[in-house]
Order: sequence, then C-alpha cells, then structure tokens
Amino acid sequence: MSAYVALEQRLKRLSDLGGAAAVLNWDQAAVMPKGGNTARGEQLAALGGIAHEILTATQTAELIEQARAEPLDAWQAANLRLIEERYTRATALPQDLVEARARATNTCEMAWRQARADSDYPSLRPHLEEVLRLTREAAMLEGEKLGLEPYAALLDQFQPGLDEPTIDRLFQPLQDQLPALIENRLATQPTAEKPKGPFPKAKQKALAQELMAEIGFDFDHGRLDESTHPFCGGTPTDIRITTRYDENETVSALMGVLHETGHALYEAGLPETWRGQPVGTSHGMAIHESQSLIIEMQACRSPAFLRYLSGRLAETFGDQPAFAAENLIDLYTHVEKGLIRVDADELTYPLHIVLRYRLEKALVKGDLDLHDLPAAWDDGMQELLGIQPETDREGCLQDIHWPVGAFGYFPNYTLGGLLAAQLFQAAERQLPDLLARIETGDFTPLREWLRANIHEKASSLPMQSLIEEATGAELGTEAFLAHVAGRYGPR
Repeated sequence: MSAYVALEQRLKRLSDLGGAAAVLNWDQAAVMPKGGNTARGEQLAALGGIAHEILTATQTAELIEQARAEPLDAWQAANLRLIEERYTRATALPQDLVEARARATNTCEMAWRQARADSDYPSLRPHLEEVLRLTREAAMLEGEKLGLEPYAALLDQFQPGLDEPTIDRLFQPLQDQLPALIENRLATQPTAEKPKGPFPKAKQKALAQELMAEIGFDFDHGRLDESTHPFCGGTPTDIRITTRYDENETVSALMGVLHETGHALYEAGLPETWRGQPVGTSHGMAIHESQSLIIEMQACRSPAFLRYLSGRLAETFGDQPAFAAENLIDLYTHVEKGLIRVDADELTYPLHIVLRYRLEKALVKGDLDLHDLPAAWDDGMQELLGIQPETDREGCLQDIHWPVGAFGYFPNYTLGGLLAAQLFQAAERQLPDLLARIETGDFTPLREWLRANIHEKASSLPMQSLIEEATGAELGTEAFLAHVAGRYGPR
C-alpha cells in the first residue's frame, strides 16, 4: 500500500469521527434533554481527543513525507496539500488544549442558552472569558505554525485563503453605499399587508418540506427538525436541518428552511468519490454561505419565485389578499432597521456583520475587554444602523457563535452574500431561462449549474480560483450592489 493511500484511510477514519460528532451536536441542539449536557460534553471532547491523536501521530507525519515523493494526480495532490495543512494546524495544539476547548465551548453554549433567555450577560461572561482565553491561545499557536497573526489564523480556519485586507477591501464599499440605499428604501418602500394567522406549525412544516423537495433536498438522506438557532448539520448522506416556528407569522421560518436547504444541496452535491477526504469537503464558510444565499436571497426572494410561492401559500393556509404575488414581493423585500441579525433584511444585514467583525477582531487582539462588550455593541449599532438594543438579549447575547468559539466566522456571512450575487449573475448569463424556470418552481437548471461549478469541485481549487472559474472575476462587491440597487431601488 502506498503512503498516500494509507493517508487516505487515516483521513477517512477522521471523517467518520467528525460525522459522529456532527450528529451528536444536532441531537444536543434539537432533542437532547438538558440533563444530558455534561455527559455530551465529555463525549464530544473524547471524540475530539481521539481525532486529534490520529491526526497528530508520528505516523501521519511520516506518511505525508513519503507521499510527497509519490506520483499523484491533481485531486490527490490537492488532497495531500490539505492533509498537510490540517496536520500543521493540529500539531500546533497540545491535546489538553483541544479537549479543554471542547469542554469550555460546550459549557459556554449551554450557559448562553440560559443567559439569552434571561437577558443576563453577566452570567455568561465568565464562561465566555474562558472560551476567549483558549481561543486566543490556540490562534497564537496555530498562527506561529502557519505564519499568520492570531486573528488571521482564525479567519483561515473557517475560509481558507481569507485575510483581513480582503475583508476590509470588500466591506468598505458596503459601509459607504448601503446607508444611503437603506434610507432611500425606507423613504419610498410600499406598505405590505402582513398575512393573518394563525399558521399552524404542522402546516408550516409540511409546506417547508414540500418546497425543500422541489428545490432538490433528498429526505432519504436528511430531515427537518426544530432548534433554538436554525442550522444545517450532519453529514453529506445524513443531513440535519433545523428551524424555529412562530405560529403568528410564516415568513421567517419558511425562508430560514430555504436558506438551510441551500447549505444542504452543497453538502449533498460534493463529489462522492472523494467523500471522507479533505479535498472532497466543502470549501469554507464563505463559499458555503453563498450556496444558502443563492437559494434564499437570489432565487427564493426573487419576484419570479414569489409569484410561484403565492399559490402555494394560498393552498396551504387559505387564500387571503396578503398572499397576492405583488404583496408578497413587497413583504419579502421589506427593509427595516432591526436589532436581530437573523431577522435582518438583505439590505441591512451586511452592517450587522460589519459590527461583529469589528468587535471580534478587537476581542481577539485584546483591544476590547469582555466586560465592555455590551456597551461597544450598543455604540456600534447606533453608528451603523442608528438604533440601540434595550436588552443584551437583543444585543450581544443574540448569536451562538462566540460562545461556541467561532471567532473569525462572522465575515463569511456577508462574503457569502457577495458571492451569491456574483454567482447568480453568472448563472443568468449562461441560463437565459433561469428565472422563467424558477417561476414554475423548477430549480433544476440552477441546481445543476451550482453542482457543476461549485459543488463537484469541492476543495480542489483555491478560493479565488474557484470563484474566477465560476464567474469570470475575483470576488467583488459590484454584483451585490447592483442586485440590491435593482431589487430595493425605485420601481
């Protein structure tokens, strides 16, 4: 057996351990009783520790060295490069730090759930301080091995190839141009009639599942459940989507499900031949978010799809004037300066991310103390959107990311939005009947285009090369700004 093949077998075992952890995480978020938290934390820490031992073993380093001398095709060479990067990052961290982070984030997540419910930031802060301390320590050690500053090492962990100068270059035009677009929209947007409920949870879920299937979700390899924070998890052959329902309205849950379905299509579309290998995994979180946003924002909030959705809503909940197509278009493109990121509209959402990007950089670099986070959050919201939260639940407690140690993650949401617009623009150029097909509920052309240009390429190419091959240009803001100007500008 060649050294490279032995490496593949080793990475397949790591992938299986990661898959088990993913399903345990879903169980914890969706159905696990509170009393199972401590044991679950130990289970996840144990799996993480075993995976770390396998990846950092001396034999792994020996196999990497031997495989470099073997003849490899392009995909194998890319896989070896990614394996080596994983090894380099993993060997930067002692196992006790890996297990300590797993325990700390698990404890902090559970503390966050209670603190968020109670709007009690002081109760969360000591747990978050421990997570931040361990995150800084890990980022420093990984950065030393990778030749990166600590925050840059965190960014690279979630989206390989991403750095601060790229984010700053892309975020600046958004900060410059979005405020005027927001004010113009607020001054001119039509009044939309809100659908009148109640909307029974069972009917909302049934419609969501029908639309998921039409878009391309395979329920033989996935399911839809509920959790506090909607997400898409599991594995490519066992995809777990969650959402949350409000029986007084049906907009947020439905669009949340369609968003997560975009994530699911990406996972399901990854090349089967390379399952279990780094090169066969999704490219990173900015790319992943582009796949959810191209389904939700570009396709499912388009006038074409909303004309289709009009009839489906009337069939499910009974006809009413609010389900008229033109009203739905106004409703689903309504702009409002809100406090909650996950409820934000497409036009204000990027400014929510700019705030989190600023704050997490300052936290990681030691320029902001966690004691001062609520005040800094409030000041940032006032600066960027002209509003302030009245409670921490509406402010710095609303997101799960920092409690679970995901510093460096937030920028990917807006970068994904930029890429989604750029990808959809490219797809429209190549598929002249794309919107006409979407208006009939047919997502086949878009799904196949994404599968060929993004999904099946997995992590075989660097980020910018993947984007340029799909769209003909590097990632920029032009397509997104043109998109929002067209959708939210005067009609």
